[in-house]
Amino acid sequence: MNEKANKKAILVGIAVNIKTDHGSDTQAEFDEPETIVAISNALKTGGFETVVLEATDEFTRKLELEKPDIVFNIAEGRSGRNREAQIPAILEYYNVPYTGSDVATLAIALDKSLTKQIVQNCGIEMPSSFLIKKGCLEFPDNLPFPILVKPNAEGSSKGISDASVAKNLTELHKLVNKMMNNYGEDLIAEQYIDGREFTVGIIGNGSYIHVFEPMEIIFQKFNSYKIYGYEVKKNFRDYISYQCPPNIPAELKALMMRDAETVYSALGCLDFARIDFRLSNDGKVYFLEVNPLPGLAPGYSDFPMLAAFNGIEYNNLVCKVLYCALKRLGMKAVEENE
Repeated sequence: MNEKANKKAILVGIAVNIKTDHGSDTQAEFDEPETIVAISNALKTGGFETVVLEATDEFTRKLELEKPDIVFNIAEGRSGRNREAQIPAILEYYNVPYTGSDVATLAIALDKSLTKQIVQNCGIEMPSSFLIKKGCLEFPDNLPFPILVKPNAEGSSKGISDASVAKNLTELHKLVNKMMNNYGEDLIAEQYIDGREFTVGIIGNGSYIHVFEPMEIIFQKFNSYKIYGYEVKKNFRDYISYQCPPNIPAELKALMMRDAETVYSALGCLDFARIDFRLSNDGKVYFLEVNPLPGLAPGYSDFPMLAAFNGIEYNNLVCKVLYCALKRLGMKAVEENE
């Protein structure tokens, strides 16, 4: 029997929440079936076997039945501010290795207020902000209007649009009341930074981290404010164009990449993540958010788009994420049959 016949492919479980509701932003973070197929096909090009593990009540039963060697985690979880950590927590309980950031990082990063506290300690510039607790309408004095208000623990720009900006205290009260009713959770209010928007991708761990060149999100059409919100992302071809490398001074590009790596390290991100910035009209770079579970929808999500600009095509990118996890975990790409 030849050497190839003596080896078996690693079985990769793809943990995912599958989108079924397209009429609202309730499942904005969930993945389309086409994305799951694309990820599965990409992994198969790397010689891996795959099985889909949908994040439903049947998840643990199927996990025990299929016994994957590793899980490629893109699951968003069910509800609550810790939801992105729910599937990884189950995987850790069952001692099943998985790709991407761990429970602690995912729980902290989805909470924008906690993330800002950590990033602030790194000395990185951010828009001034404050947390609005559920049911509380007391605001600090001397607010830096205009102010952007967003749910504190949502992803995929849920609840964020041109209408999420208040120009004065009266508008802020109305906006906060509306968003509290819509989302029923704490909100974060931050100074709106007028300027240009960028995102930086990172892949790898430890000394093997690779920071991609920033990709600029260029607003071709907008109302009063440049807001990269849910509706804009959903219909990005009507509103947005992308440029990478961006047309900015080398020192600003280097600063963004350096700040992105600092945030990645400070939050303990693993394998891959995406970090967003604003460049103000007076030339200051501001950290906005970090996403340690970035979308991988081909032709749509920012992470594969910026990777493609940096010379990494989709199949290779997906496999690279898995290889980063395998290397970090000390696992081999193939295993010998006993």
